[in-house]
Amino acid sequence: MTEHTAKIIWERGDQNFLDNRYSRKHKIQFDGGLEIPASSAPSNVPVPLSDESAADPEELLIAALSNCHMLWFLAIAAKRGFRVDSYEDDAKGHMAKNEHGKLFLAQVTLNPVTAFSGEKIPTQEELEQLHHKAHEECFIANSVLTEIICKPVLHNS
Repeated sequence: MTEHTAKIIWERGDQNFLDNRYSRKHKIQFDGGLEIPASSAPSNVPVPLSDESAADPEELLIAALSNCHMLWFLAIAAKRGFRVDSYEDDAKGHMAKNEHGKLFLAQVTLNPVTAFSGEKIPTQEELEQLHHKAHEECFIANSVLTEIICKPVLHNS
């Protein structure tokens, strides 16, 4: 089994904490050395107790779903002989209440725009098949209850 790590670092500092008015700002360190600022979402905890410029857990999950999908898409496209020149996804997530009344990331819509070059350019149907296969293979998509919708666009200049 492969192990992946992320280290979360938060410190109280001189904040009271017990009054529940403490900063949710923290850091996430990844095993490759990258460190990013993180916080709760301002929609959950108002600024200044959260940091709207930092990544929040919901954004990170949306990014993980989009990122994993893209990596599988690129691998599958290469294997099938399609040369990808660019890939951009403006992924969006929506929160809703589950059957227990708890909020969860109910739906993520991937909006990948992909450009290809060379002699073999996929048709819209082939593009959709590539994305379907990428979704089936994505480790993160296979790990969540979130409904994932993919609306691919072929962009060639």
